[in-house]
Amino acid sequence: MRTNKRAMKSVITAAVAILLPFGAVKSQKIFKDWPLGTDPAAIGSYVANHYATSQFDNFGASTPTESITYPEVCTWYGALRFAKVARNKNLLEKLVGRFDPLLAQSQSLVPKADNVDHSVFGVVPMELYLQTNQNRYLALGQPFADQQWEQPETIRPEQQKYSNQGLSWQSRMWIEDTYLITLLQVQAFRATANKKYMENAANEMVAYLGLQQSNGLFYHAQDAPFLWGRGNGWVAAGMTELLLELSIDNSNRPRILDAYKKMMAGLKATQDKNFMWHQLLDEPDAWAETSASGMFTYALIVGVKKGWLDEKEYGPAARNAWIALVKYINEAGDIKEVSEATTKKNDKQYYLNRNRVVGDLQGQAPILWCATALLSN
Repeated sequence: MRTNKRAMKSVITAAVAILLPFGAVKSQKIFKDWPLGTDPAAIGSYVANHYATSQFDNFGASTPTESITYPEVCTWYGALRFAKVARNKNLLEKLVGRFDPLLAQSQSLVPKADNVDHSVFGVVPMELYLQTNQNRYLALGQPFADQQWEQPETIRPEQQKYSNQGLSWQSRMWIEDTYLITLLQVQAFRATANKKYMENAANEMVAYLGLQQSNGLFYHAQDAPFLWGRGNGWVAAGMTELLLELSIDNSNRPRILDAYKKMMAGLKATQDKNFMWHQLLDEPDAWAETSASGMFTYALIVGVKKGWLDEKEYGPAARNAWIALVKYINEAGDIKEVSEATTKKNDKQYYLNRNRVVGDLQGQAPILWCATALLSN
């Protein structure tokens, strides 16, 4: 049931009172004293609970999706991480309850590890393992990470090429992979402490840095030379997840951290007067797009909190972006102005003409990542 704006503010105010004693942490001054209706504890709770009680996403299709793919995973992961930092056991129970039916019976919603969009599913059971310590979740999730480097019997020539280079055979050299492959490998490391997963993720990320341009931003692919917003968002979020776990002595860390800093400088330069980013980052007349803006905001928040970025220079950009982003969330808890699902194409107008969707999980997920980061150390 939809609520009016006054009711939504009441819910947010109540959530602040409940969550702040448990979810608030010591953080930089720039991330305190939020305007009414923008507190990350309340916003995160509102969006996460909306997700937890929703149906599985069908990505706008007329019939239900055949299996879970990356938008669902990214939002589920975000909700689980938020539940942890907010110490919200009720939310965690809802999110576990959403998953357990997939274990109880053979359902087609559990995907095969046959491509990057499907394999990232392993992130969710591994996060459940990390939070519940139940081995059944690890047993389901870890093979998805392993299979990204276990070459199948039947493999296409381009996949064989990447495998021969020590990369995942699921590589496509589309910048989305920098999050989808990275997050799965990072989660496997978090769950097992096996450093091979970090080596996989770091080597993969370095291979994709060839798509970074002199302004710090990334082309969607070599044959799609456009600075697509959400594509760059995946890169920003992927480097952030990787740097959170990559050890100081890893030989690839300086290269990745340098690329991250160059990207954040490029993003700061392309943030508009309303503190948002656009569907094409170098097109001021393109529309402000929320999934990309959310992903960039997440990367900036973490960078400032971890000291990778100067707080005085980047803190206001992150804070103002969060406040701007929250204004796009409607009374139902859905974020507006999300670019529809987008493949690569060597056609600038293709990107500019993408439909604007309300409540797409690719936009919901970054809201949860941001709220979690703002409540974290």
